[in-house]
Amino acid sequence: MPSLIDIRRRIRSVKNTQQITKAMKMVSAAKLRRAQDRVIAARPYGAMLRTVLANVAAAGAGDEQAGENPLLARRPERRILLVLVTSDKGLAGAFNSNLIKGAQHFVAEHAGAEVSLELIGRKGRDFFRKRRARISGDHLNPAKPVYQETAAIARKAMGLYGAGDIDAVYLLYNEFKSVVSQKLVLSRVLPAEMPAGTAPADYIFEQPPAEMLDRLIPRYVETEFFRALLETTAAEHAARMTAMDAATSNAADMIEKLTLHMNRVRQASITKEIIEVVSGAAAAE
Repeated sequence: MPSLIDIRRRIRSVKNTQQITKAMKMVSAAKLRRAQDRVIAARPYGAMLRTVLANVAAAGAGDEQAGENPLLARRPERRILLVLVTSDKGLAGAFNSNLIKGAQHFVAEHAGAEVSLELIGRKGRDFFRKRRARISGDHLNPAKPVYQETAAIARKAMGLYGAGDIDAVYLLYNEFKSVVSQKLVLSRVLPAEMPAGTAPADYIFEQPPAEMLDRLIPRYVETEFFRALLETTAAEHAARMTAMDAATSNAADMIEKLTLHMNRVRQASITKEIIEVVSGAAAAE
């Protein structure tokens, strides 16, 4: 049975841990608010850009030059680039493990293809480096994503696709739904999806549709990459806040149990000493 000193030391250690988890929860809650605001602000722009791209593509469906855009070329998916977005830090529950499992499942499903990984985030990078996976590049996931830095990664993927070095580009990330819910999302960004049918509006083009698509499609891909980082950042803070809240509650339960156990041990020790004193007095008589 542990001594009172050992139990007190353990209670003190759990209290220190509880203070850390509580502080981390408060920090994540503050960061989540800002990250959530950025995600909510970026979603309408991304949705509108997809709508405009779809309308322009449908309106210019009869233009042969519009269909010759290298980012619209469809090929059998023999070489695939999977862009995995994880976090740089842990202590976020199953946030990173779900993303890594999703990437492993994707690679297993495309066993007949050559899958390269573009890794954003230290956790994903460290995991696949140890397993000697095929990695085309790795990047740290900034605490506050910057569009220019993310656009550089997107331009690299577009360059590989336009040159014919890869046949498809997929994004795998966590989409922020709520504080307690994050959704694992796998989306194909290249080749860009062009809808069939006619445009809902009658456009009058000052430029040929092909030239407009040459500008819109790269912007669309860059926006999808940037939105994936924003969504993952918000989802990470939400997952960490939830995990630290659970850890703080568990620490409180453990402190309560240890305190009860300490009182029982102290009571047993006092009772034992009283018995020894009484027994000694009785023996002296």
